[in-house]
Amino acid sequence: MKQASILAMACSLALTACNQSETDQDSPATTLASGSSVEVALPAPTQATGQMTGGENDGSPDLSPAPLTPKAERGEAGARNVLLSFARAIELREFDQAWEMLDEGDQQRWSKAQWRALFADLGKITVAVPDGSMEGAAGSSYYTSEATITATDKDGRPVRYEGPVVLRRVNDVPGASAAQLRWHIDSVQLDWTH
Repeated sequence: MKQASILAMACSLALTACNQSETDQDSPATTLASGSSVEVALPAPTQATGQMTGGENDGSPDLSPAPLTPKAERGEAGARNVLLSFARAIELREFDQAWEMLDEGDQQRWSKAQWRALFADLGKITVAVPDGSMEGAAGSSYYTSEATITATDKDGRPVRYEGPVVLRRVNDVPGASAAQLRWHIDSVQLDWTH
């Protein structure tokens, strides 16, 4: 009887651990400046390889924004979705994926190598992207959040980058391309602070 109780408890703990592991893998959290977390959905591993799909490096997670309903995609939820994917890519050291989310202007401002170098020697990167503000102008919508990136340098000293991250999408204007109709990172202004 005692062995049956111990076996039942062991099975229960194993199932709880499996369920928690699946939950943790499927929905990692990105920390916001307010201290709360927002869930970011990652794709499930493929059955054939068990690896995450779509990342630039073999086995890297695809940090593309999670699919939303068309209405949510066009609004603030769509902008936050892209912003959280961008923040998560930096935290997970998927710098190439974060760079790919930048607008062409910022990709010219920072080459891929310069973008990587900005973060390469940093340890334990945390990106805070608090709620931002929405505005519209001349056929486009903009969403701005004041991002804070904190980490430590190779000598253990604190490093902090701060600045606005602006997302943009063209409103439903006839003739706009699919890429223009999606939220994208329009500009990133990161300043090093002490």
